[in-house]
Amino acid sequence: MNRIKAWLIFVIGAGVLVALDLWLKSWAQSNLQGGLPRDFIPGILGLTYYENPGAAFGFLGGFEWSQWILSAVKIVILLVLLWYYNRLPMEKKYWLTRVPLILIFAGGVGNLIDRVSLGVVRDMLEFLFMNFAIFNLADVFVVAGVFSLLIFEIFVVKDFTESSKK
Repeated sequence: MNRIKAWLIFVIGAGVLVALDLWLKSWAQSNLQGGLPRDFIPGILGLTYYENPGAAFGFLGGFEWSQWILSAVKIVILLVLLWYYNRLPMEKKYWLTRVPLILIFAGGVGNLIDRVSLGVVRDMLEFLFMNFAIFNLADVFVVAGVFSLLIFEIFVVKDFTESSKK
């Protein structure tokens, strides 16, 4: 695989994921704002619109300057992700690392767009079986990307590297 194809997959993949996230946020804002929570998967997942002014779990939400600091930190993280993605070898085994990076990047961009354009991040997904923060699809992308990246880097890529040394 060459770099052009890798970047084309990155741009298309991240673009589709960001569009899906922004569409769901827009839908939730139009259809759930001011209303009662709705069951999506009864007893498991509900839809409740919430505007989060801060970071995770509303952290730093009461400070006006927090939006700019959170946005700046997110931009730095996104740039580091792009740098890391570009530095990955073109070998097929590294796609297990590329896919989580695309997920993390798309989630970061989706929430950054909300934060910069609206001053809040729109959340709408809620676990009904436990007391947990309301979150959005971009958050799901970031969490899934981080966990899968850790698993791949610790167990899979390490095994590829060790087996290639033998």
